[in-house]
Amino acid sequence: MIDLQPLAPRDFEAWLPLWQGYLTFYKAQLPEPVTRLTFERLTGGSEPMGAFIARDEGGVALGIVHWILHRSCWTAGDYCYLQDLFVMPSRRNGGIGRKLIAAVYAEAARHDCSRVYWLTHETNHDAMKLYDQVADRSGFLQYRKVL
Repeated sequence: MIDLQPLAPRDFEAWLPLWQGYLTFYKAQLPEPVTRLTFERLTGGSEPMGAFIARDEGGVALGIVHWILHRSCWTAGDYCYLQDLFVMPSRRNGGIGRKLIAAVYAEAARHDCSRVYWLTHETNHDAMKLYDQVADRSGFLQYRKVL
């Protein structure tokens, strides 16, 4: 049994190892103040963003997903960007990722969003097996300029 709940300020200690696992997977490091700011934005209620945390029946945190709402020039409704999704490696392929994505879909529908979308690295083949089951590939490629 998996329990999904909105991420709350009391969840920092449970969230942090999952966040660090996500950053490690993508070979990224963030300064500690950015990590704390990210958590505050996700749980503070004043930003157009939030998160869900998945726990097992014993309360152990197994996965997280972060989402951000933003305007679009193409629709009246906002878009929902599913920014970060991470499930503990030992618990993957058990439906947790699918449940976290479904929670974001429900949150986006609650906000009358017109779409949910996300990015993944082209080498993240295991995750893409799930993504191909729950969403459509857009065909777009990402370009960016780091400032």
